[in-house]
Amino acid sequence: MHCRALPIGSLPHQPKLLLDYLHSYETVRAFYQHKPELDSILEVARTPDFPSHRRRDVAGILRQQNLLLGSGPATLANLDRLENGAVAVVSGQQTGLFGGPAYAVYKAIAAVRIAKELTDQGVEAVPVFWMATEDHDLDEVRHVSFFHEGKLVKFELPAGVGNGAPVGRIPLGPEIEPLQSSAAQLLGEANGEMAQILRDGYRPQETYGSAFGKMFARLLIDRGLILLDPLDLRLHQIAEPVLSNAIEQRDLLERELLDRGEALEKAGYAAQVKVTSRSTALFYISRDGRQAVTSNAGKFASGQKSWTKADLLAAIHSEPESFSPNALLRPVVQDFLLPTVAYIGGPAEISYFAQSEVLYRNLLGRMPVILPRAGFTLVDTKAQRLLKQYGLEVEDVWSGPQELRKRISKARVPENISALLVENGSEIKRRLQQWSEAVSIVDPTLKDAVDTAQQKIAYQTEKLQEKIGRALDTKLNVLAAHEEFLSNLLYPDKTLQSRELCFLPFAARWGQQGFEEIERHSGIKNIGSHFIIPVP
Repeated sequence: MHCRALPIGSLPHQPKLLLDYLHSYETVRAFYQHKPELDSILEVARTPDFPSHRRRDVAGILRQQNLLLGSGPATLANLDRLENGAVAVVSGQQTGLFGGPAYAVYKAIAAVRIAKELTDQGVEAVPVFWMATEDHDLDEVRHVSFFHEGKLVKFELPAGVGNGAPVGRIPLGPEIEPLQSSAAQLLGEANGEMAQILRDGYRPQETYGSAFGKMFARLLIDRGLILLDPLDLRLHQIAEPVLSNAIEQRDLLERELLDRGEALEKAGYAAQVKVTSRSTALFYISRDGRQAVTSNAGKFASGQKSWTKADLLAAIHSEPESFSPNALLRPVVQDFLLPTVAYIGGPAEISYFAQSEVLYRNLLGRMPVILPRAGFTLVDTKAQRLLKQYGLEVEDVWSGPQELRKRISKARVPENISALLVENGSEIKRRLQQWSEAVSIVDPTLKDAVDTAQQKIAYQTEKLQEKIGRALDTKLNVLAAHEEFLSNLLYPDKTLQSRELCFLPFAARWGQQGFEEIERHSGIKNIGSHFIIPVP
């Protein structure tokens, strides 16, 4: 089996907006500022507008963060380059258990690859990964699935008492220990590299944010990835002008976002974030959790807390760490903090940016080039053999378990074999009865002999049917197991592999060659492609 590249449109359930953004940009250019291509990135990089003092302050904070997470010399060297004028290629993801779904790793590697390509083009660039520690949806990050010996092994931490708090602050607690031990065991030998990385990061005293960061720092230690934790008080202080400006211009932003939502719907697309007449772009973080700030008749509120506009602005100025951006404002805050020229996102994120463009234009005055990440489906040696055996492609598995079962059964078991056994068994009995009747007419004394022979033939026929039935059942069980194996690996829980399965088991088997192979296919020329890659 050879590596194959598929257009993203051949994947199941891809948003129409993403497909048009990639293939019919002119139809969506009103919702974005740049076409997703290298020339656009180079143009953005040629017109930098980033203050040196902010660059210096942010680089200093990130240097401390990355040292605490255990990042290596390559990352520290990139932080020096960032401080000295390099632009940033950014991606990011929620801080999921054991690194979350595989595409979090793919996004990080894509940032590394594209930063290298820009540097080769004469634009000094560094990769940055935004850890979404401010997100408060604990259910999104507290579980992950491993693929192991054909089965989905699910790991899940309890919901606990997160109370809507930012997930980056929630400790893993003692419940992580049995999960960590079981996961490390599945990764292979006790002292294997991936198992050790997992053990070192996921300890009871760590939070979802620090554990994720430590694991990624070790996982990509030679690739120079800069990790960013936005929960840092100092980053909130630097970003305070953006948070305040989002409230200062709230009425204008709300009108334009409502107009953008209508324009998207009129063009046949769905708005990713619902905006109402009471929406703002901020959350308030308190002991009650992270709750949206709403506006009504000139007043602002979040949970039991309320402010006038002046009071809210004063609160943001004095305690910016108590406020965080919503999904549409988050990338604007990110790119206020960083000299971003390109952001690498997944399908849903591309849709977010069609709305975020309103905030970029009004609050920041610039927007990076948005690049859809390359996608990957990894096919192990057993799956390669089964696909070949049944004459299937990975795309056939994406049709769903029922369709896959039909294809496999049709390839190896005649659909009418059960009916054939029943039909022929009845025919044999009927023929034997005819013999008995005919012989009785010729010589009645032979009837007992015929009946005895008839019983023996009937007995042997039934035994033969039983053996055929058992063989058929065995065959069907084997086919069912093969169908389950392929589905669990290539379309787990009826979703793309990279959205459900953790990358660590693949990395444990594949080694550094795997990271190199993913990076090789993650460049700018491959945006919007999906690669089917055979692995050991």
